[in-house]
Amino acid sequence: MLLEFTKMNGAGNDFILLDNRAGTIQLTPDQIARLCHRQRGIGADGLMLLVPARTGRADWAWDFFNNDGSHADMCGNGARCFARYVQRLTGQNRAFTFETGAGIIQAAFQGERVTVSLTQPKDLRLHESVPLAQGPATIHSLNTGVPHAVLFVPDADQAMVQQWGQEIRRHAHFSPKGTNVNFVQRLPEGGIRVRTYERGVEGETLACGTGVTASALIAASVHQLTSPVQVRVQGGDHLEVNFDQANGSFTNVRLTGPADFVFTGQIEV
Repeated sequence: MLLEFTKMNGAGNDFILLDNRAGTIQLTPDQIARLCHRQRGIGADGLMLLVPARTGRADWAWDFFNNDGSHADMCGNGARCFARYVQRLTGQNRAFTFETGAGIIQAAFQGERVTVSLTQPKDLRLHESVPLAQGPATIHSLNTGVPHAVLFVPDADQAMVQQWGQEIRRHAHFSPKGTNVNFVQRLPEGGIRVRTYERGVEGETLACGTGVTASALIAASVHQLTSPVQVRVQGGDHLEVNFDQANGSFTNVRLTGPADFVFTGQIEV
């Protein structure tokens, strides 16, 4: 099977996008992992297929997969790339909605930057002491479409993202499905810097949209940051998280950032 694909990048988080509105593309987890492999395939942190809306409550829908072939419910950077992909493919410049495993997402455009309205965050837990190999750590957690753990660190450059991320990602405290892990540094100018170990990728990525969002909301809870929160990710890009906060809960959560086309091509599967 010959696939026509588009490669996109959202703040350093890269994706393969496929048009499956006709329903003719059926990929196995092994095929997805091979397409996402950086030496033997196209290379990507995840893969998305555009499909027709399933419920009639949105304009479009996606099937989203991590680069190991596992299914994922939500990805903030992926959502922005998916929105620009749909925009280019269909010529639809107005705001529109699409279905994800985490719920319905709305996308709006400001030139090459995209704002996605995320689903309602849930399962906020603050100041939990979690035993790690090197001693107990204070970890906060929040589900922003997928689960995220957040650790505040004095210097993100010095954070042991791979070592600690791997341990926390599969820690019994976050069983049975595990969690993504974010290492967050507060910046003097008032924003935050975030490095993320992503579940499914099983390593650090240059950015994670749902992780950026979880980090910003937890920083608002723990360190009283106010909306909008400016976030610098490992790839060097800046994202913005807007939200309403009242009585310890968050509503109207929006993530804004870049979504860039890299190249298009064909590949045999």
